[in-house]
Amino acid sequence: MIRVPIARRAVAVAAGLVVLLLAAGVATLTLGRLGLSLADLTSWPPTGKSKFVLERLRGPRLVVAAGVGAALGLSGALFQNVTRNPLGSPDVIGLSTGAGAGAAIAALLFPGVVPTPAGALAGAVAAMALVYFSTGTGFRHPGRLIVAGIGVYAIGTAIIQYVVYAVERDKASVLTAYVNGSLNTRSWEQAATIWVVLLAVVPFVMLLSRRLTMSELGDELAAGLGAEPQRTRVAAVVLAIVLSAGAVAVAGPISFIALTAPQIARRLTRLPGPHLTLSALTGALLLVLADLAAQQAPIPVSLPVGIYTLALGGLYLGYLLIREWKKGTL
Repeated sequence: MIRVPIARRAVAVAAGLVVLLLAAGVATLTLGRLGLSLADLTSWPPTGKSKFVLERLRGPRLVVAAGVGAALGLSGALFQNVTRNPLGSPDVIGLSTGAGAGAAIAALLFPGVVPTPAGALAGAVAAMALVYFSTGTGFRHPGRLIVAGIGVYAIGTAIIQYVVYAVERDKASVLTAYVNGSLNTRSWEQAATIWVVLLAVVPFVMLLSRRLTMSELGDELAAGLGAEPQRTRVAAVVLAIVLSAGAVAVAGPISFIALTAPQIARRLTRLPGPHLTLSALTGALLLVLADLAAQQAPIPVSLPVGIYTLALGGLYLGYLLIREWKKGTL
């Protein structure tokens, strides 16, 4: 009897997010000087300007934005469930910067030798290992987690800056845009990369979803229900790292989508649980909207989308820090 309204509310929220995501996608393709008309969108096959916009300019960019946003939202939901902490997201604890450093080293110092996704994955794993062991308590204590994350972020940033300084000027300008989180000039190959990562990881996330829900009851009760909390946490962290590394490999370290998307999903439903599907949809919507703003902002210079998410997400992080401090959890 109790499950029916819960399911209905979750389905209603998911449907609303899908509608908003579709509307944001249409706006991305139609607004601006090179925007298409609705008639152009419905005519098939595309020709001329429509073909260029859909196949080269905005089509791949939109698909990448939706995939990266979904991956980051899902990764953030997994981390926040594991740490039981609203601050436990890949960008706050240094994972995204570590992945960015690994990707930068692979792509620009070892081109053709180490694939960029492999470099991002290696950097993400190294960052999480540093955070885990430097806190002394793993991912349990919020205050130590943030301090360790700041340290790892600084190390990753230093590595990225060294790579920027060491490479040639033309490559350095490309890297500068990448490390700020950019969706400019994305390709269908990059779109395929992030969606392959999602399709590979999501089935495993769904298999974990029941155990993740039970883990919110506490380790003792979750273990009594057969959830195996320790193994569940390890599996969730591994999947979150793969998702974040995939997102960073194609778009750079885009900040705060992973932090905010799970919290927005939780507030939309006002129900307990990891909200994995809703977090992915919310992340996709947030990044598509941020990229729409980056494309249509009335400023002379086109800024990377990561700067917009950093500005808005920084405000939200400040709010979370004040709230956790008042609760005495920091």
